[in-house]
Amino acid sequence: MSTTELAWFKSSYSTGDGGNCVEVATAPTTVHVRDSKNPTGPQLTLSPGTWAEFLDQLG
Repeated sequence: MSTTELAWFKSSYSTGDGGNCVEVATAPTTVHVRDSKNPTGPQLTLSPGTWAEFLDQLG
């Protein structure tokens, strides 16, 4: 699956006023993270386990 086929969604913490926004897309074996203001820019690609550990640290 290419990153253009992914279903990206914006973080629930993002606002509509052009602030810092993160988008996430999930695939069976990867989680992709990108800056919503630069969708063709660099992306992070993480394993689902690593993403879950990251989210646990936020809560």
